[in-house]
Amino acid sequence: MTSATSRSLLEMIALADERGLAAAGLACLDRCLPLLDPDAADVLRPAWAAVARGGGGAAWGEAVGKAGAELDGAGGAAPHAGDVRAMLGAAPADWAEEPLRAWADACSAAALTLHARYDAGAESERAALVERCRAGETEGAGPLLAGELRRQQAVLESAEHGPTGLRRARDLSTEGRRVLKAVVSRRARTA
Repeated sequence: MTSATSRSLLEMIALADERGLAAAGLACLDRCLPLLDPDAADVLRPAWAAVARGGGGAAWGEAVGKAGAELDGAGGAAPHAGDVRAMLGAAPADWAEEPLRAWADACSAAALTLHARYDAGAESERAALVERCRAGETEGAGPLLAGELRRQQAVLESAEHGPTGLRRARDLSTEGRRVLKAVVSRRARTA
């Protein structure tokens, strides 16, 4: 197996299987959840369980549908809540490689962009910086963006180890959620 550091995030997404793709998209959503509802950490637990079981049948679709219903209306007009809601709303109901790959890719870009918004830097360069990071060029990435990129790569690498790797993926998501929640809270106090 190749180390995550020798492959770009885009390459890792292109090579991931269904479980890895679902874990990658779900982990991005999980880490960004504080922007939608800071107290909703457990709402994604059934979706994580579906990923651990391999997502077959209706379990995956039911779990993401239930999470969407529980978070419907959460966040109101909070900054970036709509971006997180869109990530959840775009989750495919079917456990199939191509829709999961498209969702994981979109969640990856959205999560990196959201993290980059909390780093200092020119807004006009943000999209290009995010795409360079996804392609493996991290020069100019702030600490939040760089940390989110490392977490995304680590989740994909962990998911290669099947259900046992998902515990690490969830731990990384919990850590990332705490980091983003702290940054958002700090910003709100200083605004």
